Amino acid sequence: MAIQGDSDIAPVAALFAEPGRARVLQALADGRALPASVLAAEAGLSASAASTHLAKLCAGGLIEAERSGRHRYFRLVDDRVAAVLEALAAIAPTEPVRSLRQGTRAAAVREARSCYDHLAGRLGVAVTAALLDRGALATEDGIPNTRRRPGDGLSVQLIDHPYRLGPRAGAVFAALGVDLQAVQTGPSRRPLLRFCVDWSEQRHHLAGRLGAALLTALLDTGWLVRRPQRRALKLTEHGANGLQEVLGVTPDGSDRSATAPPTRPAPCP
Repeated sequence: MAIQGDSDIAPVAALFAEPGRARVLQALADGRALPASVLAAEAGLSASAASTHLAKLCAGGLIEAERSGRHRYFRLVDDRVAAVLEALAAIAPTEPVRSLRQGTRAAAVREARSCYDHLAGRLGVAVTAALLDRGALATEDGIPNTRRRPGDGLSVQLIDHPYRLGPRAGAVFAALGVDLQAVQTGPSRRPLLRFCVDWSEQRHHLAGRLGAALLTALLDTGWLVRRPQRRALKLTEHGANGLQEVLGVTPDGSDRSATAPPTRPAPCP
């Protein structure tokens, strides 16, 4: 058996490091499959530049293409790429806001967004906390909230998490439009429960098969809608009423279990 050396992270890191490619990856971070023309528009690239970046990302194993009719649609290969984007967002400096429109868009991403195929942002962590409060989830480590635990990385998908389904999981998820039994018995080998440390809130949000099913249900019922471009989501009036009735979550995503996120370490001198 050949001896394996350390992981060679430089080539894949270089794929994230070019601004145009980073914008393409961010456009795909909500789990959508998009044609090159749409990706070029969302990333602010010419058609030829977008084609070049897409070829490099495919060759590097970060995205994959699927042909449908005359068009090819591109998507992230899996949620590990989205997790890297979330982790980078947690440590990256913010872009300067040069217009009201840009500032509004940045605020929308932090308010509610899709993290690959599940709900994130202030609303995502509030919904997860409310699921815990309502007995749809339960903790196994004695900590009665969704705050980041000691040892949790900054903005990463947790390999081991302290949650399980709670005694009221079926009823609460049904009220949100999710058939829990169907999700549990589906053919996917993806874990039913996974959790991420949200990069903007630094608290846990629900991922995995159940997180994906929840976001799909909220979109299908019109409680959430996708905003034009990027991955920001908008809570509709119907959705705000529904989440408040079922989970007690207010329209701004606030909840009583919110805790201040950990501060970042001071920069190097």
